[in-house]
Amino acid sequence: MTVLLVDVANTVGARPDGWWRDRAGATARLLDRLAALPGTAPPGPDGAPVPVTALVAVVEGRARDVAAPAGVRVVRAEGSGDDALAAAAAELADGDDDLLVVTADRGLRDRLPGAARVTGPGWLLATADAAAQR
Repeated sequence: MTVLLVDVANTVGARPDGWWRDRAGATARLLDRLAALPGTAPPGPDGAPVPVTALVAVVEGRARDVAAPAGVRVVRAEGSGDDALAAAAAELADGDDDLLVVTADRGLRDRLPGAARVTGPGWLLATADAAAQR
């Protein structure tokens, strides 16, 4: 069983689709797409199934007040999104489930617990795209 922890700002920024014109709107759209993942077992970054038991999304800045769709736990960063994500990762790494963190931020990757696996936003976006086509 796996908990996905998502660096939402980093993931939204991975596709040049005009997200910068409406950060909150882009965040809300991404969260709505990600809400379909808990309870599924998509192919992981290494090809093995990832049974997603929970999805935790860290939001920050202008996107901090977006609504949380059913099935997604939203962590609203009061300050630095990286600090909030690192704290959430430390908390989640103590649980029974595997932790898969989605970020391309190399500095943030260095702050994650050793037990956390890490992948980039490309995998998550492709996974969300595939789930939307089902």
